[in-house]
Amino acid sequence: MTNEMKKGRLINVTRLFNRQSSIVNRLGLDLPGAVVLPCMLSSGRDMVEDTSTLAVFIDFENLALGFQGKKKTRFEIRRVLERLVEKGKIVVKKAYADWSRFPEYTRSLHEQGIELIEIPKRAHTGKNSADIRLCVDAMDLAWAKEHITSFVIVSGDSDFSPLVAKLKENGKHVIGLGMKPSTSDLLRDNCDEFIYYEDLERLRTTSIKLPETGISPRQQEAFSILMEAVAALIRENKEVLWSSMIKDTIRRKQPVFDESYYGHRTFSALLEDAQKHGLVELRTDPRSGTYVVSGLGKNFRQG
Repeated sequence: MTNEMKKGRLINVTRLFNRQSSIVNRLGLDLPGAVVLPCMLSSGRDMVEDTSTLAVFIDFENLALGFQGKKKTRFEIRRVLERLVEKGKIVVKKAYADWSRFPEYTRSLHEQGIELIEIPKRAHTGKNSADIRLCVDAMDLAWAKEHITSFVIVSGDSDFSPLVAKLKENGKHVIGLGMKPSTSDLLRDNCDEFIYYEDLERLRTTSIKLPETGISPRQQEAFSILMEAVAALIRENKEVLWSSMIKDTIRRKQPVFDESYYGHRTFSALLEDAQKHGLVELRTDPRSGTYVVSGLGKNFRQG
């Protein structure tokens, strides 16, 4: 950061501090500046939780082991990413393999913006070169990019357990994802969270059920998108569902989303319409004046 940028930030903080202090003085309160400034900086902190930033590393050869013998089952990377964007913003996506062995998957992975790291298979090496490269890249990223808070290891290989331990030692949240047949108990238990790929199929078949009458097809589409985001946040154990948090989740899942396409001038209007149809219950936050989803409506069902 240049000296000019630092000076500009200091000026902005000073202006905010002076404005907050003048409000305190008009209220007749005798508070020291050391109290005013923290209150000012934290006044909006409770409104929106920080969004996690994710880096995804895929050991594709381990996934292939899990799919052996399942001719009718095909690995779908989109299903994995749809689940992960519920947890935060994905900024890095890398997959490691000898891609000459998996040509049928390269197109779908590339279409999802995943960087394919080519690791040619060697005949007489004692170590898996792809595993080593994945570990080196993950640790390099952990040290170089402090803003990345969560690392996703898509593998079930127990050899990644030391990597998981080192990432956690460096303050990173580690999520594992793998196939049940090829997942080591050691790796699963060392991760902060672990997701089985087979469970993603169960989530995919769980649909949002909307009232069958009184809702136009365009409204049904809008409400489905909205309620899928609400269900995802509940699945992530979010205690307070701010309207901005819900919209951010929708945007991560569907970047082209625009509530005006569905006939709503604002996102708040969409929430009000959903409440009118018994899908959500809303309350207004007294500090920010924005909507908070306080509960699910009587007409909301999942099945």
